[in-house]
Amino acid sequence: MTREFVSVHTHGDAPGVGVLLLSRPPTNALTRQLCRELTAAAAEVDARDDIHAVILFGGHEIFCAGDDMPELLTLDGPGAAIAAQIREQAIDAVASIGKPTVAAVTGYALGAGLSLALAADARVAGDNVKVGATEILAGLVPGEPELVRLAGLIGRSRAKELVFSGRFVGAEETLELGLVDELVAPDGVYDAALAWARRFAEVPSAAVAVAKAAIDGRCGPGESVSAYVELLGEVQRRSGDDAASFRLG
Repeated sequence: MTREFVSVHTHGDAPGVGVLLLSRPPTNALTRQLCRELTAAAAEVDARDDIHAVILFGGHEIFCAGDDMPELLTLDGPGAAIAAQIREQAIDAVASIGKPTVAAVTGYALGAGLSLALAADARVAGDNVKVGATEILAGLVPGEPELVRLAGLIGRSRAKELVFSGRFVGAEETLELGLVDELVAPDGVYDAALAWARRFAEVPSAAVAVAKAAIDGRCGPGESVSAYVELLGEVQRRSGDDAASFRLG
């Protein structure tokens, strides 16, 4: 599939790390096409055996300014409902990647752009970053899954204040609230995200996927037990192979 606004890249000097790159200048605003491409790209990195950790990156200028308002204003009620569904599917596709994910946040992450950053497991941002749940300023609200994720991350009271006000949050406060995990110089955002991803490039992918699904509430107790049994069988098989190799050696 040819994608215009979202691409997948790997690094020769960082084996196991994949990059989901948004490229729709000047603001990476989320259109229906971009969201469809993001859903497909997230599925690709999830399925690829050569990718064990993922960086979500919007380029060195701006992460994502949220929904493309000019496009939204052309839609009737049914069209707007479909657009909202496509956007939520894209954000959920990123959250569902069964590998460690980090958002490299530069410039602005506003509205649905903030929701997209929060779908990653961790966030590295420039110390000049501005974020905000700004949908209310246009008379809109974030999707329910995004509201739940925001409240789970920073607490209901703080989430309500951010959503009700739509205010911009500066870098130091984003760190204090827990909206980002690390602040670095603006030019160092991508490198810091790469360093984070490299830590997980060689961990057992199947085990990480199970742990992530359990932490995120995407599997019930029965499913997690079944997955554990499968993982244990794989560990035992590898141990047997190693022992046989040692005896043969």
